[in-house]
Parts: sequence; structure tokens; C-alpha cells
Amino acid sequence: MHLPLLLAPVLVLPALAAPGASLPQAVVPAAGAASLREKTWNPPSSLRAALDATWAHSMKTYQPQPDPLRFPNYGFHQVFATNGSISFCVRWDGKGVADAKLRSQVNAALKVQSKKWMDILAGFDGWPFAEVKVQVVGWAVRDRALAPGWSKEEGTLYTDRDPGGIPQCAERCGRFFHQDGNYGKCAGGKEGHYDQSLWLTDGMNGGAGGDWGQRLGTEGFLSAMRKGGDIHIFLHEMGHTFGLADFYDWRPPGQTNFIMMAGSAMTITEFDAWMLRDWWRHLKPKILNAKVA
Repeated sequence: MHLPLLLAPVLVLPALAAPGASLPQAVVPAAGAASLREKTWNPPSSLRAALDATWAHSMKTYQPQPDPLRFPNYGFHQVFATNGSISFCVRWDGKGVADAKLRSQVNAALKVQSKKWMDILAGFDGWPFAEVKVQVVGWAVRDRALAPGWSKEEGTLYTDRDPGGIPQCAERCGRFFHQDGNYGKCAGGKEGHYDQSLWLTDGMNGGAGGDWGQRLGTEGFLSAMRKGGDIHIFLHEMGHTFGLADFYDWRPPGQTNFIMMAGSAMTITEFDAWMLRDWWRHLKPKILNAKVA
């Protein structure tokens, strides 16, 4: 099985202040944060030290060294390769039935949740996409009977397996496996390819994320989806797809509550948003000056 560059298990735990430590600061949601009206790099002064420390830590710990920005498959690259879209394939890692209604709900949820990240970049520092189109282009199941009523309009229904026997969308159609953009062996060609996998696993707690996509527990994802609002574990894992780090073994100065610190926030915060923008401003010259496959 291929291992992603960014594989981050999530433990959803509450953030607690140590004895004598300052209490966690109030969560400032990205939605409505006044600072995000800025269209160039000008984060609030209260966030600058934490942003600088986070960037330095990522550049020190990410691969490839000495320049992690040479990695060719951050989520930003994926959006540029498709001229402003993200295509998902859902890995249905369970034995339950995913009927047409549920599949439609998952598709709709991915559009809504992904938009929460992508809207942060709209209009900022040369990001050219006012809106990033998100769609599900296929599902992978153990048996076709688990996806009754499948229609061609939904894309491709796969019954492929990975080396561990788990349903997997065909490697021949996946960007993770074809970062050169060559989908010649994919039945649908480039139009039928997928950029990321949403891997839903029965009984899994927490999640994982990387350039390949996101993995979450089926029950948790569907429960949060049906309640509406933020699917916070998915948002955390998608942050990894776009380069954002975990914070298990250190904490950026002055920051205690944000979605990339697992369990400390249930929504994308102002600090998360500026971390995403920091990645874009650093990757921008490499992406705009190079042909992205």
C-alpha cells in the first residue's frame, strides 16, 4: 500500500490548560473574521509570531528536505491541475448499504465542507479561483449490491481492492498514483480521474489525512453530516491535504484553540485560515511559474 507524505492520525481530545497556564483563548471562527478581508499578506499582529513559528517548524520537519515546497501534490497543486476543481472518490470501507439518497448526501456534504477551506483563498494574493468546484466522481465498494440504484451520472462504481483487501478507487484513475497527470489507462481519461479519496471506515475513531485524501470513521462522518454544520474531523484532515500541520508535540506561541490542534476547536478559525494563506503565498511562485500536471 502506498503511504502518503502527510499521514496524520487524529485523537479528538479536549484542550486543557496545565496548572498555572493561561486559559485557552476564545475561538475566533474564520467565517466573519475581519482580518480575512485582507487580500495580501497582512495577518493580525497577535498571530504573526505563531504563524512564523508554525512555518519554520513545517519547513524543518516536512519532506523532501531541504525544501519541502518541492513536493508536487499538495492540495493547491491538485486544484491548479484541474483549473479550479477537486474530484473525490469515496472508499466505502464497510458492509452497510450506501443507497442513492446517502450517496447524494455525501456529495453535497463534501461540497459544503470543502468550500469552508477554499473560500479562505478566494481573492487572496493572486489565487485565481473565485470558487472551487467539488464533486464526487465515483465510489468503491466491496460488492456492487452495496450501492443500489447506481447511475452513470454518479461517475464510476469501482470494486477494486488495495493490497489489504479494502475497497479502493482504481489506481489508474487516481492523482496520488499519477502525479504526472497521465490518466491514459483510466476508462474516463482525465475527465474521469479523482484527486482525493474520502475513505470511510466502519468503527474507526479519529481520522487521517494527506495528499491522497482523508480517512474517517463512517459512523462519525455520517452522524455529523446529518446534523449539519461543521464536520470538524473532516475539516482537520482536509487541512493536511493542503499542507497544514498537526500540533501534538508542540504549540505555536499564543495559540491554544484552532481546528488543526485536534480537539481544541470545532470550526476553522482565523489562525487556521492564515496558516492556509501562508502556504499559498509560499507555494504561489512555484505553482504559477511551473506547469502543473
